[in-house]
Amino acid sequence: MPRQVLVPVANGSEEIEAVTVINTLRRSGAQVTVASCNIDGNLEIVASQKTRLTSDIHIKECFDAHYHLIAVPGGMPGADNLKNNPELIELLQNQQRAGKWYAAICAAPAVVLASHGLLDNTHATCYPTFMEQMEGALAHPEKPIVIDEKKRVITAQGPGNAMAFSFKLIDALYGKDAFRPIAKQMLAHWALRSCS
Repeated sequence: MPRQVLVPVANGSEEIEAVTVINTLRRSGAQVTVASCNIDGNLEIVASQKTRLTSDIHIKECFDAHYHLIAVPGGMPGADNLKNNPELIELLQNQQRAGKWYAAICAAPAVVLASHGLLDNTHATCYPTFMEQMEGALAHPEKPIVIDEKKRVITAQGPGNAMAFSFKLIDALYGKDAFRPIAKQMLAHWALRSCS
């Protein structure tokens, strides 16, 4: 049975982060659901660089599913829009209580997770200009990607880390070095040398 993954998006989400996570995880065999967090219920979002993306469903339809991972893209004002979505925050809190993986990249670790206490006493990183907003987190500004195995949280700094971040998500879902066949298929030779 494929691993179930939720990727929430909203107007202003960073498209490189969202699409890289969606694409890479689907290549790994995960069942990825892209959920719009738009207040008006619209499934189409306009991402941070004006790319139009169409979601599979609206976030309000996600409560009957169980996710192995929720992966939150950053971007502004996307991270603010996700932070202010009560359904998404409830799903993330449920994920934390269940001891299941959740992840965020760029502004989202600070803006979405830390602002709701979802990084308290958790090793994490984020986009450098948001580091001061990592209240409660055990911040690692020097690291591009941080995995807190105990809390089951993965965070990354920004768009340039999106592929390596996605490979870490694959490993979280399927086990250490599970990313390798996908990296090889994608000709990500750098990852085969440095991501283990």
